[in-house]
Amino acid sequence: MSRVFGGCRTLAAAAARAAVAARAGTKASAAVSAAVSSPSSTAAKPKHSGILKPIPVSLAMRKFLGVPEISRTQAVKKIWEYIKGHQLQNPANKKEIRCDEKLKTLFEDRDKIGMLEIAKLISPHFPKSK
Repeated sequence: MSRVFGGCRTLAAAAARAAVAARAGTKASAAVSAAVSSPSSTAAKPKHSGILKPIPVSLAMRKFLGVPEISRTQAVKKIWEYIKGHQLQNPANKKEIRCDEKLKTLFEDRDKIGMLEIAKLISPHFPKSK
């Protein structure tokens, strides 16, 4: 069990030392707290790739989302926001989504879709890059 919590204890001890040093107001405390508080602040921002990479979308998706390019994950999030905002989930079966006219333009004019089908049905709206 000690191996599991060992990393947490190390991080907690470093944070505690940084807090004590910050209260003391020394120059070293600023360096320690900066190093401990945010390791990502010193590192370069990671480049998005795969499904996180923003890519151009089809005209129908562009009209729906209002942006010329977006990542697949962000597109699914925006579609879910629309579905929840317009209460398009079937109340009896939450896995089923009732499509309105705006969603039908994205989902091949289907009246109902399953929630797990969304990722598959938006694939044609993200053209393959050559």
